[in-house]
Amino acid sequence: MAQYRTEVDDRPATTTTVIEKRSGGGTTLAVLLLVVVVAVAAFFLISSETSKDNAVSSAATSVGQAASDVSDAAKDAAKGE
Repeated sequence: MAQYRTEVDDRPATTTTVIEKRSGGGTTLAVLLLVVVVAVAAFFLISSETSKDNAVSSAATSVGQAASDVSDAAKDAAKGE
């Protein structure tokens, strides 16, 4: 079988390479937003726990003071005052 060469075959082959760069900005933004939401939620949760702790502490102090007042009243009643 005979091979025929044309002028086109003598030219060097050219290759065009297209490089697409994608930044992934959407994913980065979503992760950043998630971090901010978690940080805000943690802040409010910690603040809420602190408020509860302060309320319980205040209530305990009030109960302790009331118990002391009742004790003093009972002592006074026992003395006959």
